[in-house]
This record gives sequence, structure tokens and C-alpha cells, in this order.
Amino acid sequence: MIKKACYIFLYLLFQQSFSGFAQTFKAAAAVRVITPNPLLPVSGGIGTPKAAKEKNGDLFVRALVVEKGATRVAIVNVDNLGWPAALGNKSRALIKGIPPENVLIGATHTHSGPDAYAFPNEKGESFADLNYLDWCTKQIAEAVNEAVKKLEPASLKIGLAEAKGKIAYNYYAEQLYDPRCGVIQAIANEGKNKGKIIATLVNYAIHPEVIGSGRGILSPDLCGPLYDKIEAETGGIALFMNGAQGGMVTADNRTEDKKEANDYQECKRIGELLASEALRIVGKAEILPNPSLYCTSRKIEFPVDSEIMQYILKNSPIKNEMAGENKVVTRLNLVNIGTAQILTIPGEALPNIGYYVKRKMHTKLPFLFGLTNDAFGYMLTKVDFNSFKRYDYVSRTSLGEMTGEIYIEQALKLIEESPWPADIVINSKK
Repeated sequence: MIKKACYIFLYLLFQQSFSGFAQTFKAAAAVRVITPNPLLPVSGGIGTPKAAKEKNGDLFVRALVVEKGATRVAIVNVDNLGWPAALGNKSRALIKGIPPENVLIGATHTHSGPDAYAFPNEKGESFADLNYLDWCTKQIAEAVNEAVKKLEPASLKIGLAEAKGKIAYNYYAEQLYDPRCGVIQAIANEGKNKGKIIATLVNYAIHPEVIGSGRGILSPDLCGPLYDKIEAETGGIALFMNGAQGGMVTADNRTEDKKEANDYQECKRIGELLASEALRIVGKAEILPNPSLYCTSRKIEFPVDSEIMQYILKNSPIKNEMAGENKVVTRLNLVNIGTAQILTIPGEALPNIGYYVKRKMHTKLPFLFGLTNDAFGYMLTKVDFNSFKRYDYVSRTSLGEMTGEIYIEQALKLIEESPWPADIVINSKK
């Protein structure tokens, strides 16, 4: 309580001290298509990518840049299974006007995109197209740099509620998933664009694997129809940031005859339903005319105990410059934006980790950006790791037994060391 009172005092003091300065919240968004031409093999995880003979929709890089005073943050989604920091850092080096640690790059986790890890086979061979991946890093930087140039005064609407309908379920335990959908929508405040939607960001935990990697189809999966519907209805750019969808929160494409629908029509059904729910949720939110913005980060270290993960890190040509002998270092971000708080996850955290961390965050509008800044496989607590047969696969493709424990510990430290979202503090005094 003393710490909270100190934060409230400091924020009120800050607001009074700087009330004479025009610190205006700004936002902008930009998009780049990253569909390979000709098509490249697609990857759904460890193993040799499968040849793609056709595509269902385009792959994208989508960037939202927000600014308040001296703080500027970029949020980027990439239509891919994952996006290692080694690739993200190439983009960060090309981005102008934003500190590298304030550039959050997350993968949608589609299982129908080109291999971004260069997974080595048993002979140490990898089949990723490194020239294509290098080109993608430039497209990310271009999208962010374009958004920076387009920054304009903006307001926000932020909503969080359960998304209704047949969208996701946990393949391992049907009800063990987070049905809440978080939405951040930026709206232009001034000039000819006043009142127009700049961008709508959807945060929801799900595996976009309706089509999968074994059907010879390159696709953004359900994310493509989600983008299309939101953009058709709002006119602004749509983004999707995944959540704590590990073990195994997947698309609910179950049919009445106990089979699965695996075509693009099912992608459209689920993606459009999630888009409709996201717009319903944010439609009820109040407008924040000049929201606050805060961003911080810290580096965290994980031991690599898994022999599979050790092999990949050693033999992939995409080298993690922060990897050591059986350890990796990654960056964890916390962002306060308006009345919401965002925390990144460098992998696929299981739902119980997501629920716990959200419960500890300083807001009723908690957002978790999974597979962001890195994507180091599944993240389990030590009590779940190798504890029962159902979790054999997720345990083998985790860094190790302590991954979830270290993440929780470091996430809670970052939460406690960071201020409460300023708009919550200010509104509590009204």
C-alpha cells in the first residue's frame, strides 16, 4: 500500500509539474506484404518445411507506433510461426527514432508460413531461405519507419472481455484456456482524419493452425480474415498479437462428426467471428482523449536444458547473439498505455502462467503479447514439466524445467518495479 501511495503521489506531481507542456498522445500504423514470390515451403515447427503449392491469403508485417512526449513505442506483428530476436534485431538497427528496446516484434504463430528459425535436421542441414528472411527484416523496418512519419494526435479505446462463440479451446483440457480478448483501438483526433480509426489491435490466445503445415498451402490462417473484416468495417489497419496459448490452445475447428475442418472457409469463420467479437468489445469502451504511455524492459536469462533446443541453437544458421553455453538471454517488455498494461512473453506460455501473471498486473485491462521479442518454445511451470504423459511434447520442446518459473519471477519483478498506468491513478482521484 505504501508503494502504491508513492506511485500515486509521484504521478500527480508529474502531472502538475508538466501541465504546461503540450505532451500529446500520437499514433500511426503501416503494413507491408511479405508473401514470398515464388512461394516457399512452410513450417509448423521442428522438422523439414513442407513445399507450398498455393496460397490462401497474403502474409503481412503490421506495425503500430504510439508516442507521448519523449516515449515512443512500436508494436509489430509478423505472420510467421515465430520471429527470433536475431531477425528482430536486424530490423531494430534499421528503425529510426525509436530505441531498439522499445520495438516489440511478435509472431502471429501461423503454422503456414516460411521457416524463420532455420530448423536443422538430424544432419545439421537447414532449409530456410535466408535471403527472404533478410528481406522481411527490411520490410519490418520500413513499416515502422513509415508509421513514425505518419504519427498524428490520437485517442484510444481499450476493451477486454470474453470473446463469445466457437473460436478456441484447449486440445489437452478443453476449458483450460483464456477466452478474454483484449482490444486497443487508436482514433485520429485532429484535422481531416478526425474521428477515423487509425488501427485496431486484437490480443487473443490461439494457435492459428486451421490449415497447418502439411497441406501445401501458404497462409496467414485465421489472422487473414480477421484483418480483412476489421479493416473493411473500420477503415483502419488491423493487428493481431497472440497470447498465452501454449499447451495446447488451438482453433476450435471441430465438426459435429468429431473431425476437423481444415480449409480456408474455416479460417474465415473463426477469423471473422473473432474480429466481430473484438469490435463488439472495443465498441463499448470509453474514449481516452490523451492517454498516458510508459515503456520499460529488462533482459532475462534462461538455461537451455532440452537437448532438442540445444541442438537447434547450436546448428541453426540464425544465431542468437545473446546465447551462451546452454543458456539464452532475451528481453522482457512492460508497456503502460492508457488504462491498460502490456507484458511480453518470449515464447508459448501455458494458460495457467498467463492467468497468474495477468492477475498480478496493475490494471483490470491486462494484455499479454506472446511469442514477442523471441519465441523459445513452450513455457511450463516446474510442477507441470514432464509430470504427465499429455505434456510430453510441450516438455520436450521447452527450454527446460525452470523456464516458466524464471519468467514468472522476472515478470512479477518488472510489474512491481514499474508504475501503475497513469490513467488509472488519475481516474482513481477524480
